[in-house]
Amino acid sequence: MKRIVILGSTGSIGTQACEVIRANRDTFEVVGIAAGGRDPEAIIAQAKEFGLKPDQVAVQNGESAKKVGEALGGTAISGEQAARILTEAHQADVVLNALVGAAGLSSTLAALRSGAVLALANKESLVAGGQVVLREAPEGALVPVDSEHSAMAQALRAGRREDVASFVLTASGGPFRGQTREQMWDVTPKQAVTHPTWSMGTMNTINSATMVNKGLELIEASLLFDVKPSLIDVTVHPQSIVHSMVTFVDGATIAQASPPSMKMPIAHALAWPGRVAGAQPALDFSTASEWTFEPLDDDAFPAVELARQVAAQGDPYPAIYNAANEVAVDAFFDGQIRFPQIVDTIKEVLDGASNYAAAPSSVEEILAVDARARREAAAAAARLSGA
Repeated sequence: MKRIVILGSTGSIGTQACEVIRANRDTFEVVGIAAGGRDPEAIIAQAKEFGLKPDQVAVQNGESAKKVGEALGGTAISGEQAARILTEAHQADVVLNALVGAAGLSSTLAALRSGAVLALANKESLVAGGQVVLREAPEGALVPVDSEHSAMAQALRAGRREDVASFVLTASGGPFRGQTREQMWDVTPKQAVTHPTWSMGTMNTINSATMVNKGLELIEASLLFDVKPSLIDVTVHPQSIVHSMVTFVDGATIAQASPPSMKMPIAHALAWPGRVAGAQPALDFSTASEWTFEPLDDDAFPAVELARQVAAQGDPYPAIYNAANEVAVDAFFDGQIRFPQIVDTIKEVLDGASNYAAAPSSVEEILAVDARARREAAAAAARLSGA
């Protein structure tokens, strides 16, 4: 029986993790949940379903935390660091970090320091934390949840690490595949959060539309698998069936394929290195289907090549890339900038980032980089709004 803490329990990944655990109660036990608090009723329902006490529930929003605590007959953990405090307070075998954004960094580090396996869906904490996070990760303690990195990890088991030639990161292409920058100029927030194949949270969906998500995944793959960014190819695969591939020196390419659902990679991360029977339906090869692959249009979607450069530069540039994106996305939703200007904002901040200090060596230094990049991104977005 594996004891599981779920951070971001009411989000897309968190709720699907609950579904996996609900169907496999003889394998997994939830010992803690954390959420932001926008839906306190959902938190209460999850806590009651898994028989959690108030001190096994963390809610960032104070008012929501109070409501949750009262419903459970006690006091829930609350505040900005609620998820981290929960992680430190309850010994778990696996901590699933499905928080959104770089705010998940402290919880990522707390999970690794606790001795638990970290099932990482919060890619931004690794992108921002870089080597600071990797230094805290014992061998085998950091397991990817993203379908692409899960696919790579599975494919790597087909051969020796020294025989790997390159990695292939697949991308759906998002809702604007095939469009030019000019055609995307008038994209609305509603259009940008409608994905053709995946059901994800708002931030992941908009990042998929700009292809920033694929840029973050390229940086994450470089860190997770200790591979040069130049050896990570990106191909557009609209069907989202092949989740990523690894090519070996003898010319063999090993792919992981499954229907576009996060349940299998979530279940696999929770049970790593084992598998959960029936986690999701398998592909049906009794009916005709077509898998297509096409090159990424770097002119229309420059976020990936920008991320490749950032990954090659190393810390602190991935943290700057991530922070600038989060601010730019907010500016787009606020109507301040146009859709293509999200990546323009990131580039402008990075172009002026040559005078940043050396690679951060502590959480405090990472947060300082993050804060400065956010200020510069807000200024850049303000300038671009007049363009």
